Amino acid sequence: MKVYSVLDPEFIPYGKVITGLDNESIMKALEESTPLPEGVEYVPAEPALECLPVFKQMQDNVFGGMPMQMGYCNGHNTKLNCLEYHRDSEINLGSEDFILLLAKQDKIVDGVLDTADVEAFLCPKGVMIEVYATSLHYAPCSAKPGMGFRVLVGLPRGTNEAAPALEILNDEDKMLRACNKWLLAHPESAEAADGAHIGLKGINIDLAN
Repeated sequence: MKVYSVLDPEFIPYGKVITGLDNESIMKALEESTPLPEGVEYVPAEPALECLPVFKQMQDNVFGGMPMQMGYCNGHNTKLNCLEYHRDSEINLGSEDFILLLAKQDKIVDGVLDTADVEAFLCPKGVMIEVYATSLHYAPCSAKPGMGFRVLVGLPRGTNEAAPALEILNDEDKMLRACNKWLLAHPESAEAADGAHIGLKGINIDLAN
């Protein structure tokens, strides 16, 4: 599949580049204080990131004063597997190049999205981006074969923690996988085997191919 850049106009419906913050301090903390596993590891809130002066700036300037968390998603990955969305934007910044597989929430029909509607975007090292709330996304993918990634994940505080116990009132409620996290899983994914809502049809995209 064609891989666009987050600097290309094709990215405009999905998000935007954020400027003015101290990206270097975040990248240094990612490289020095977070692991690079063979699989994928996600941590919602990382003290080594949240102790940085830029954390308060991001909370005020990017999230408008809302309580937020700075965590990471690190590792090696080439597959789509799932797509998720939140009720708010997510902030990403990589200490290495990485690729995001994205789709639009309005492409979901009856709780299912066709993976033919997914597009790929390369985010260069050191470029901070906002991924809009209406942009479906999941774990980053490696930008080159065998290459790992360390990616900042900035979200409102509590996102991706335990899901609330709720009465199922509509089809979207069936997708709620964690706090502020609605998930569509591909049938081939580990998440589907673990009981996640199967909401992706078509090829489970693998950038290794």
